[in-house]
Amino acid sequence: MDMAADLPDGLPARRKTRLVRVGGVPVGGGHPVAVQSMTNTDTADEVATAVQVAQLARAGSEIVRLTVNTQEAARAVPRIRERLLAMNLEVPLVGDFHFNGHKLLSDNPACLEALAKLRINPGNVGRGARRDDQFAQLIELACRFGKPLRIGVNWGSLDPALLARLMDENARRPQPGDATQIMREAMVASALESAAKAEELGLPGDAIVLSCKVSGVQDLIAIYRELAARCDYPLHLGLTEAGMGSKGIVASTAALSVLLQEGIGDTIRVSLTPEPGGDRTQEVVVAQEILQTMGLRAFTPLVAACPGCGRTSSTVFQELAQEIQSHVRARMPEWRLQHEGVENMTLAVMGCVVNGPGESKHANIGISLPGTGETPVAPVYVDGEKTITLKGDDIAREFKAIVDDYVARKYPRRETR
Repeated sequence: MDMAADLPDGLPARRKTRLVRVGGVPVGGGHPVAVQSMTNTDTADEVATAVQVAQLARAGSEIVRLTVNTQEAARAVPRIRERLLAMNLEVPLVGDFHFNGHKLLSDNPACLEALAKLRINPGNVGRGARRDDQFAQLIELACRFGKPLRIGVNWGSLDPALLARLMDENARRPQPGDATQIMREAMVASALESAAKAEELGLPGDAIVLSCKVSGVQDLIAIYRELAARCDYPLHLGLTEAGMGSKGIVASTAALSVLLQEGIGDTIRVSLTPEPGGDRTQEVVVAQEILQTMGLRAFTPLVAACPGCGRTSSTVFQELAQEIQSHVRARMPEWRLQHEGVENMTLAVMGCVVNGPGESKHANIGISLPGTGETPVAPVYVDGEKTITLKGDDIAREFKAIVDDYVARKYPRRETR
């Protein structure tokens, strides 16, 4: 694998890739790993979709993908774009096409104009003789309108002809591989052969992003290692059908973190199944936290908090930690616009004197709450120095005021044009 030299701050070396521009977002070419998400609204409902895109973008999604599956959805895309621009949001939109993308885009050039990128699945472009023609139509449209393309293979919809070919080849080997090996090779081959065909048809190599999504952690790691070793296209990472709640978060984190630590991956999405009526932006927050806890990017101040034990007044420090985390996330959109570097701030909310003072001194701002039976005082540390001791029932409000004051004093104001 072609890797860059180790970075001076000890972060993992990044795989060298081509640079693809998705609207105003650079993908690959050594740029920071971008966070993506996808709407789950009916795209034909332009109001609901624009609202959800805005929510995802404000949560930190740098690229948002939309399903474009009907004529009504295709016609809605330009109007969604207009609504977003009216909200002063220029987040790049990606159109997700399966089965009928060639027709939808041919019939709706305004949809193609409004999109920053197209995503197609080689297994769902078409069947038999129609596949090559419909694939060629999509590539011709991408070339004509100057749009980059993600070739996104998914193991739930592998090209059956390609899979059958590889199975036949495997059967003729003296020592055939097992089914898992064939599936993994089919995923990689589908992506690489489709990319090669797209370039033959005129799509520039710096307009292609690849992905090979599966739902098994070890399969995903093995496939992306192989894919990264055999091409220099930017790669989009994601564990498909990751699941709900903690299972989805843990599985996605396990898979993506291994690959990111090896320098593989240029964009990521955490494909969580939301709880009924749940917040779609959770997948954005999880993706950001994966990158930030690995030290690859900074999005919002991190709050360190102890897990609690028999020494702690559990509800007190738990409630304060939750309140401070919510306060930081609520203020971050404003802080990001007004102050440079505030996303690198660290906070600590600790429950007792065992590790509380030491952990608080390591953070930019820390508070060490009294444990059960301890003196009811909470010293606050700012940049390693004890500054004030908080007491009483108003600790949360006072500590938030200290955080707000620190941001205003320590992080320079951004210049306004």
